[in-house]
Formats: sequence, structure tokens, C-alpha cells
Amino acid sequence: MAVTFDKVFGVHQHTMRIRNQRAEVIAGNLANADTPGFKARDLDFNEALVQAAHLQTQPSTELQMQTTAQGHMTMADLEAMQEPELLLKYRNPFQPDTGNGNTVDASSERMRYMSNNIEYQATVQFLNGKISSLRSALRGQQ
Repeated sequence: MAVTFDKVFGVHQHTMRIRNQRAEVIAGNLANADTPGFKARDLDFNEALVQAAHLQTQPSTELQMQTTAQGHMTMADLEAMQEPELLLKYRNPFQPDTGNGNTVDASSERMRYMSNNIEYQATVQFLNGKISSLRSALRGQQ
């Protein structure tokens, strides 16, 4: 019986990818904290995780595509388009507009970034534990 990443790591492999994407979005918010008219965005982690879990449980259809020219899309290109980019949402500011139309609250964004980082590190530690367990099992240790 073959061991796959989906069986071993479950949804945690998707969790790392989503947390990484969320960190990029929040970092973008922080980088644009002084940009007039910039609207703060965030990735809906729970919705992205549900989507990833749903895609994980769907049976693969193994579609075959032929490309006849260099610029044609492949299945990998189509799968990349299903990333949680669609789950980005604009954040409602806690305080009224500062006059320049920017909705980034730098202190809130830093808190969200740190919280996301802590959760990312927890996922990394969990996956490291799983990998250590697999190594022990392969070596025949208990």
C-alpha cells in the first residue's frame, strides 16, 4: 500500500501554504500602510482551508491535455489558478478614514502577522513530529 502526503500529513500541508500566503498579504498591507487609497486585505484562512480540504477529498480525474504551442496552458497552470487568491477580502477598518483613503492599521496588521507566524510555526513543529515518527517507523524503532 502506497503512503501519500495526503494520508500522512492530512490538511496540514495545505495549512502551511495558506499561512504562507496570508503572511504575504499581511506583509503587503504593512508595506502599503502610508500609500494613499490602499485598502487592507486579508486571506480568509478558514474558507481557504475548507476549500483545500474539499479539493483534497475530490477524486482526481486525471485529465490529459495536449499542448501544440509553447504558450498553451498545462494542467499545472489550471491548478495554480485555483489558489486561494479568490479568497482575499478587503478588511473593514476599526477607525474612521484618515483622510487619504488608506484602511491599513499598522498595529493591528503587526498583531495579525505575528499571530499568523506563531500558527505557521506550530504547523511546522507538528509536521516535523510526523516526519520524525515516519523516520522512526522506517528504521524499526519505537
